[in-house]
Order: sequence, then C-alpha cells, then structure tokens
Amino acid sequence: MEDKNQEMQVSAERQKADELSREIIGAAIEVHKHLGPGLFESAYEECLCCELSLRGIEFKRQVPLPLNYKGMKLECGYRLDLLVEDLVVVELKAVEAFDPIHDAQMITYLKLRNAWLGMIINFNVKKLKDGVRRLVNG
Repeated sequence: MEDKNQEMQVSAERQKADELSREIIGAAIEVHKHLGPGLFESAYEECLCCELSLRGIEFKRQVPLPLNYKGMKLECGYRLDLLVEDLVVVELKAVEAFDPIHDAQMITYLKLRNAWLGMIINFNVKKLKDGVRRLVNG
C-alpha cells in the first residue's frame, strides 16, 4: 500500500513538473519576443524571473547545489540558474549552439538535486522553440 501511495505521489509531481514546463516555455517565449537574441545570459535570467513573477510562478534563483562525496557535503560552486516550484531545474544559455556538455551538465544537476525534469533554454536563437530542451532523470 505504501509503495502505491509513493507511486501516486511521484506521478502527481511529474505531472505538475510537466505542466510547469509548459508555463516556463510560455514565459521564455514572451521574454524572447521582447528581447530577441544577442544579449547576455544574465539579462535573460532577470527578465525571465520578472515574467515568472508576473505569472505567479514561484522560483528560486542561483540555488547552491552541494556535491556529496563520501558522505561529506561539499560546496563546489555549482548553482542552478532557476529552480521552479522546487520541481523543475532551469538552465539558461545565450550560446551559438547547444553542446553535448550542456546536456551532461543538466543530467548531473538533476541527479545531484534528485529532480526529475530539467530544461535548458538557449535565448540566442531566431525562434525560441529551437532553443528549448527538456531532459529527464531516469
């Protein structure tokens, strides 16, 4: 019975994360529509946070992500750009093109955070739909 309740909770969290990802994409599209490509990542982060706030979506910025090594919690300087409603990890980019290291970084962040859904949003594209990646842990 306990396993079934846990499965239902995980399913509900994943459904909520999935819904949030659509809201995050909508907010990012709004930011990209107003700013276009070519700015620094920090400008997009500031504007996306503003847009998420306007939409009533809770988030945290620059969330420290400690590394557990042999039972020790180490602060190695890793930070999540955004953590939306404690469910979705969002990494922002303003790069020429996605690189495999971006996916590897996100998967690592998801594992360290024990999170299911991550999004990489690259604002340096003509159409934002070409700059969005969703990755899942497991």
